[in-house]
Amino acid sequence: MIRNLAQGIRVFTSNAFLVDGETTALVDAGANFDVVPKVREFTDSLDAVYLTHTHPDHIGNVDAVREAFDVQTWGYDTGNLAVDKRIDDGERVQIGDDVFEAVHTPGHKDDHLCFFSRGSGVCFAGDLVFANGGFGRTDLPEGDRGALVESIDRLREVVGDGLTELHTGHGPSVTTRPSEDLELAARAARTR
Repeated sequence: MIRNLAQGIRVFTSNAFLVDGETTALVDAGANFDVVPKVREFTDSLDAVYLTHTHPDHIGNVDAVREAFDVQTWGYDTGNLAVDKRIDDGERVQIGDDVFEAVHTPGHKDDHLCFFSRGSGVCFAGDLVFANGGFGRTDLPEGDRGALVESIDRLREVVGDGLTELHTGHGPSVTTRPSEDLELAARAARTR
């Protein structure tokens, strides 16, 4: 099961997805709210924290989560203090009951990863794309519109026709025809 622990929170934060199953993991930790009691509503332990990227709104709660659950964080850039273990492009990780492929998708930030499960069709897209054709900002340090467009195209290629759910870093998840939202984002990123 996938639960957005930041849903309804009225502060600047990313979504923080708790995924339970064979392994119990948090995808992004959020910021500016106490995520630990939210996690404890559903579980007493975490096996891992996976970070889509290291912008402050996605990693602000990392230290509290590490301390509360004695858990390591996984991401692309181990040069960032929020990342304990590196995940390389194409590496596979267990999140819940599914195996996810890490897809390096720079453009919003150099260390950005998406996670896609071919088995379930679930994708954690971080800030690469959003519902209704939205896409990640490129006006922050490390932002690059050309790289973002290439990353969206790469994700489209990786997911193919198998995308069933798109869980984004901000806003609602897309569980109805998520490929259409991904296509819209690809077009919008080229024109805005």
